[in-house]
Amino acid sequence: MTDMHGNSLKTLRQDLLAQRRQFSAKQAYSTSKNAVLAGLEHFLAEHPNQVHSIALYCPIQDEIDLRPTLLRWSEGGPTRVLSLPFARPDKCLDFYVWDKGDLLIPSMHGVPEPDPNNPRRPKVIPDCILIPCVGWSTSQGTGKIHYWRLGYGGGYFDRTLQQLRKTNPQLICIGVGFDWQKLNDSQWLAQAHDEPLDAMLTESGLMR
Repeated sequence: MTDMHGNSLKTLRQDLLAQRRQFSAKQAYSTSKNAVLAGLEHFLAEHPNQVHSIALYCPIQDEIDLRPTLLRWSEGGPTRVLSLPFARPDKCLDFYVWDKGDLLIPSMHGVPEPDPNNPRRPKVIPDCILIPCVGWSTSQGTGKIHYWRLGYGGGYFDRTLQQLRKTNPQLICIGVGFDWQKLNDSQWLAQAHDEPLDAMLTESGLMR
């Protein structure tokens, strides 16, 4: 792992993305990915009444594809809803209902997004948001561990979580990644504007 000392945050992100690209081509990737998906299934089974609406993501740059697992979950009950993020011009996210086969439109960043003008796919406020991590870290707070996400640098999720948590204090926000992406304090420290995660999901399971 590249040391943060003397390197920019941009370089750290580039290094982590390169490592993820290399990792995705290795034999260990499939085992790690399956362990993450098993952890997600375990979380969903444990929260049948708390989670009805889940915001996921369309995987880019070797992110873990959660869609098959979540589509199976959504088929398990009529009240279960999946949604995808849409980036607004003010760099916040809205979430629109998504189903398999929906036409998605590439954003200015190349991320497939739902059509906000589709009358059959309304905007929703999710109970749970699953967010892919470029890197992640922990910090010790008042008697508990805090989890932090290093993303692509746009700040979309931080702004969105700050707003959504006022609307829905019960919101569960889970970072998704691998154990090797964990950063120490010499590599990266969360800033004042960073919103903490409620949990981190890796091949080791769900950490809360």
